Amino acid sequence: MSDHKTYSFEPAKDIPSLTGKVILITGANTGLGKATAIELAKHSPAQIYITARDPAKGNAAIEEVKSTASEGTKVSLLELDLSSFESIKSAAKKFLEREERLDVLLLNAGIMGAPPVLTKDGYEMHMGTNHLGHALILKLLSPVLDKTSGARVVHLTSAGFRHVGPSGIEFSTLRSATSQTPLPLRYAQSKLACLLYAREAAKHCTFTNIAINPGEVKTELFSREAGDEMMKHLQENAVPKMAGPVEEGVKNHLWAATAEVESGEFYEPVGVKESVEVDEEMARNLWDWTQEQLKDQTQ
Repeated sequence: MSDHKTYSFEPAKDIPSLTGKVILITGANTGLGKATAIELAKHSPAQIYITARDPAKGNAAIEEVKSTASEGTKVSLLELDLSSFESIKSAAKKFLEREERLDVLLLNAGIMGAPPVLTKDGYEMHMGTNHLGHALILKLLSPVLDKTSGARVVHLTSAGFRHVGPSGIEFSTLRSATSQTPLPLRYAQSKLACLLYAREAAKHCTFTNIAINPGEVKTELFSREAGDEMMKHLQENAVPKMAGPVEEGVKNHLWAATAEVESGEFYEPVGVKESVEVDEEMARNLWDWTQEQLKDQTQ
């Protein structure tokens, strides 16, 4: 039996009116992303964009979100593959052509348990998707975030960042599919990157950046491609026993998207500010490394 917590945050009464707001949620065709879109759409935002790699799945999710959305709220799909810089640039271009504001950017999409392969642009799959892809879309959408009063970016990390190896982020391995870094540590590195990047972005950006952990939640986070036997065991045996339902896990997403927050902070469920000892040098190195990798993508 699961020992997951239940929380006092109640979306129906605790989410304020979102009238006029534009929201973009990555990976919102399933799991926490879709649940977030469904709940936020009930509070009268002007527009919600959900992203998905598969247009068919994305459109199915849109119909589900629309079915309970407030009257007048628009819900649209942006096709987006976070493992492809070209796909990211295309999605950002379409968004900027349509919108002049962005109130909430929720960097929700992610993978876990991917095999040792590279993204289309040559980066280890977890780091390339969970961190670098999101860093690029954030960079491309920064101009519209800059001019939107009260804009915020929510970076999704997880408790997995605490299981990173003693070297932290091993930058020399991030363009290799054959590194000796075990698969769970590759995932942990990517989630540490999400946490550190939110902290650094808060220093460099005019708009709010925070990191959140949704807690242990039953989602489709695991890659559908073959990973290793340990990850398969976790997915089939450990996760169902430890994780709570999406309806509970989504509450930290919803709180982070709508409540009063402090830029640069990390929040556990629900809305609990957690003090994390950060390697400031590694955080700066991550910021600098990321800007170097993305410099040719934003010119």
